[in-house]
Amino acid sequence: MNWEKSVFSEVNKNFVSNPYPTFNEYIKISLRVLKNSPVKNAYIRAIIDGGSRYIKMQPSKYTNNFVYYTGWLKISQKFINYHFVLDTGNKVFFYTRKGIFSHFPTEDNDFVIIADFDNPDWVPKSVFYQIFPDRFAQGKPELAVKTGEYEYKGFKTLKVEFNSEPLPYSKGKCLDFHGGDLYGIIQKIPYLKELGISAIYLNPIFKALTHHRYDCIDYFEVDPHLGGNEGLKKLVEELHKNRIKIILDVSINHTGTEHKWFKKALEDPNSEERGFYYFDAKGNYKGWAGLDDLPQLNYNSKALRKIIFEDENSLVRFWIKNYDIDGWRFDVANDTGRNGKDQFGNEIFQKIREAVKSIKKDAYLIGEHWEDNISYLLGDQLDGCMNYFASSRPLRCFAGEVDWFLRNIVEPNRNLDPYSGIDLEMQIIQHYTRIPNQVAFLQFNLLDSHDMPRFHNSQKFDFDIYKGMLIILFMLPGTTSVYYGDEIGLRGRTDSVEGCRYPMEWDKTKWNKDFLNLYKTLIKLKTSEEALQTGAYKPIFADNDTFAFARFTEEKAFFGIISKSNEEKSIKIPTYVAGVFESKGKDIFTSEEFKANGGYLDTKISKSKQLLIEFHCDN
Repeated sequence: MNWEKSVFSEVNKNFVSNPYPTFNEYIKISLRVLKNSPVKNAYIRAIIDGGSRYIKMQPSKYTNNFVYYTGWLKISQKFINYHFVLDTGNKVFFYTRKGIFSHFPTEDNDFVIIADFDNPDWVPKSVFYQIFPDRFAQGKPELAVKTGEYEYKGFKTLKVEFNSEPLPYSKGKCLDFHGGDLYGIIQKIPYLKELGISAIYLNPIFKALTHHRYDCIDYFEVDPHLGGNEGLKKLVEELHKNRIKIILDVSINHTGTEHKWFKKALEDPNSEERGFYYFDAKGNYKGWAGLDDLPQLNYNSKALRKIIFEDENSLVRFWIKNYDIDGWRFDVANDTGRNGKDQFGNEIFQKIREAVKSIKKDAYLIGEHWEDNISYLLGDQLDGCMNYFASSRPLRCFAGEVDWFLRNIVEPNRNLDPYSGIDLEMQIIQHYTRIPNQVAFLQFNLLDSHDMPRFHNSQKFDFDIYKGMLIILFMLPGTTSVYYGDEIGLRGRTDSVEGCRYPMEWDKTKWNKDFLNLYKTLIKLKTSEEALQTGAYKPIFADNDTFAFARFTEEKAFFGIISKSNEEKSIKIPTYVAGVFESKGKDIFTSEEFKANGGYLDTKISKSKQLLIEFHCDN
């Protein structure tokens, strides 16, 4: 066993006396290492008032295999970062979240504690279910948009059969409605409970003209075709009765062109509403991403800021105060408030956090961001982002897909070498080791969404590899989101986003039972096991086609071992780093038994043998 790899700490209850301290509180911070290590002295090296402070740690606990060192730290500032210094006599080592080094490390991978952090502690214990309202379930058919009911951009609305295939954009123009509504969701709450879901992420429901409703025309009215404000009130009440949370999706980056603000802005160049948007001297306006039907909002306007997040009854407060929703998902969060010299994005979300958390401290705030999103995840803005960057994208690349962001570079039908297990580890861990520890447990992890083809509809789909992808997805720190229908292998196509918005299939004879059993097993595990919620996490093995990830407390450890290897091969997993030395474990899916020996697990792995093994720790 390598003592350097055994060094470990985390900001959770196993290593910090209070992982969510208040300002000026004294807390105990612990680190553990193998008892036979050469460490003679250990220190916490914290940045206090701009300078480094070295705090001597003392041996505080001995177990069969570990010694724990503990030191006291006063949380004397809002944001404290620290790492550990280990003196072995003839050499000094530095331990950060990225690993152990014999040279002075930079501080961007330090452990981080934020004082008075408003933590939505229900999030790591939850599994979300994402619903696209028009496509999930129809409760009141009379609410549905009718064919020819209105016209938008020269095209008329079209009511289609609920179970029909979504039309391509060239034919539907996002005006083809299947008729799903909020009352349909209410009727399906028993299904959500049976599946094990504990929270819903609901795509936009505010009044709009298209079926996706990102072209909002009234932020304070739920679309009547979905059930109106009364329908939302009833939905929230019924969900909460069944202990299911709900967050709403909204774009505060742009409105639709039929919004009364935009109409006024066009009519009257001297109006207050004119300042809500970007107009040039010639009267031309800026549309988000070059889309004329989505005019971008201009946060130079103080009046707009008041309506969206500053006033007592501003948008972000109104629906929490009056309808008791549990949080927000902000569409295109990384674009919001940004246009040339105007770079208000981080400031806007700081203000939004202050506004929302002042009335509901455990509200959950996430934003859409597909890439490196650290500037929004420093503990003073969003709780999390849709974690495409460290879950969906690397997992799909591991399975052989060309990354979504390379599709403008790599021509259609050209394949790239898939991610190795090492690539997968690097992309996951580079994200988690840079954001504050408390925020790491709030990441919104997903595989599919309304904005990308479902992986199981891809030509790269292989159920065995898919099982491995889901094992890691459900093990990642944070919450897990299931896109409606993934759990039954919902049909779809990959040519456009319309292909990932098929109506939910309610004929059980058409459900893929292998999918359903896989999801149910993982959902139950995620919502019941502390190790998969706030437990420590660590990649423990990676090679060209295999990856292993551990989640653990002092009592229990889970090891996810996934592989793309067509041939069975032997691997040696260092279980001691998670506190497993000689104990027995079993696979969650097959109940196959495993035995650790001397802190290692020798096992065979292949594409057809993806493992999720549960052990009791014997550290």
